[in-house]
Amino acid sequence: MTSSHPQRGCDALLAAMQVAGVSRIFTLSGNHIMLVFDASLDAGIPLIHTRHEAAAVHMADAWARMTGEVGVALVTAGPGHANAVSALYTALMAEAPVVLLSGHAPNALLGRGAFQEIRQADMAEPVCKAAWTCASVDSLASDFARAVRLARSGRPGPVHLSLPTDVLESAASQVASLTAEDFAADSMPLDGAAAHAIMATLRRARRPVILAGPSCMTRPGRARLAALQASCGIPVVGMDSPRGVADPRLGAFAQALAQADAVLLLGKRLDFTLRFGQAPTIAADAVVCQIDADTSEIERSRQALGHRLQVCAAADVASALAGLIAVLQQGPSNNEVQWLDQFNEAIAWRPPAWEQATASQADRLHPVQMLRPLQAALDSHPDAVLVCDGGEIGQWASACLDAPHRLINGVAGAIGSALPYALAARCAAAPGAPVIAVMGDGSVGFHIAEFDTAVRCGLGFVAVVGNDARWNAEYQIQLRDYGADRVIGCELRPSRYDAVAVAFGGHGEQVSHADDMAPALQRALSSGLPACLNVMIDGLPAPVMRRP
Repeated sequence: MTSSHPQRGCDALLAAMQVAGVSRIFTLSGNHIMLVFDASLDAGIPLIHTRHEAAAVHMADAWARMTGEVGVALVTAGPGHANAVSALYTALMAEAPVVLLSGHAPNALLGRGAFQEIRQADMAEPVCKAAWTCASVDSLASDFARAVRLARSGRPGPVHLSLPTDVLESAASQVASLTAEDFAADSMPLDGAAAHAIMATLRRARRPVILAGPSCMTRPGRARLAALQASCGIPVVGMDSPRGVADPRLGAFAQALAQADAVLLLGKRLDFTLRFGQAPTIAADAVVCQIDADTSEIERSRQALGHRLQVCAAADVASALAGLIAVLQQGPSNNEVQWLDQFNEAIAWRPPAWEQATASQADRLHPVQMLRPLQAALDSHPDAVLVCDGGEIGQWASACLDAPHRLINGVAGAIGSALPYALAARCAAAPGAPVIAVMGDGSVGFHIAEFDTAVRCGLGFVAVVGNDARWNAEYQIQLRDYGADRVIGCELRPSRYDAVAVAFGGHGEQVSHADDMAPALQRALSSGLPACLNVMIDGLPAPVMRRP
């Protein structure tokens, strides 16, 4: 990227985005970023213009997970930035490479009470890998390159860069010369001796298991995990749910994991999702190995496990996967194949009673009745996308459905991201591929105005809203822990979310009988519009998978 002509900081930023391969920006307009909007016209990078700043970050998050690009969100200063910050936590815990660019009060006026002046980098820092404010126009392009590189490197995650207006409008005295290499992730290869030692430890075990973290749960990441499993014959499981070992997608996984005598944590934090490695989640006599890009995670595991933590290595997950496969010189043994089959059967297990699931009241569907008809649509295209969001209903969807691309609200446990995820997925998926987003009536309310964005931008998808007229996750907690007479603050109206979609220009239908579900889905898909199926369901607790 070179130029002999003076250019504004905003122009230098967009030129850097072109070199980085940024193909769209998710944004909401505001005073402090109008210069970037202006520069985008000449750069030819399209803007997806949202209705809320958090939605822009969620879209950038989903775009990153779908495409492998860094997702770029652009918001204005002050309250716009504050709105966006909450969504960074979901991206952080999902290990999605996102760069949040926020307009900022001019550097020349800092400390003098400038319009919407707040300490933006300090606000974002706890939910980012790094956060800072650009100091000068001449450093703007290289600052963006640094942000992209950090977002991609090690354990991927979001990075924040604030853009003061005087930096954006000033003419650069020099223009950084950047190449694609300046935006590439810093590689952390796995040491060969450590790879051999880890595989030897797993091979000595009778029932080894490899657990991978959320960054592996993209479509390419899952393919790499499957390749490792096929090469070594050891169960390889990706974990990305706040329910952890109780994730209904994984069937009777908790029971199977408790039998393991050796566990490799492959970019997987030893956190609440694994109940901190304590028995019976991981057996007290099981040995543990760990590969992680963050040495602080290894140290935290050492404090929790003591002598049980044996071989450890610092490496990024992509390099580690390649390194482990490279040292495998023999196929799986008969014992390993038998254990792998047993483990996979546990993950695939679902309660037989689901085959006859029915609602407990008239004009309602059991969650399984709502969800099962969706699988045919997800099986109809090799690029189909499933989005799962919400408390209890998101868990039902994870248990019942699968798709080539799968986006969930993730380890953060924050709800409300499904509609923005679906819009970004529609941008990224192949034409004709169905995008189906399952959510609850609580979660749809967070960003329901993004139906307007979808209609404006021509982004067709189907939102399937499980409507039980309450915040069901909280209701189930209160019911279980405090009793039916102590339930408070959980009620919602049985609102017509489908009518809201229609009001924005989309397609909408209400479904209250099981026989109507499949035809309604087909009409929604055939409409080509952003669509909402408002499905009246039994408010059941999320399934807990345990084989008898």
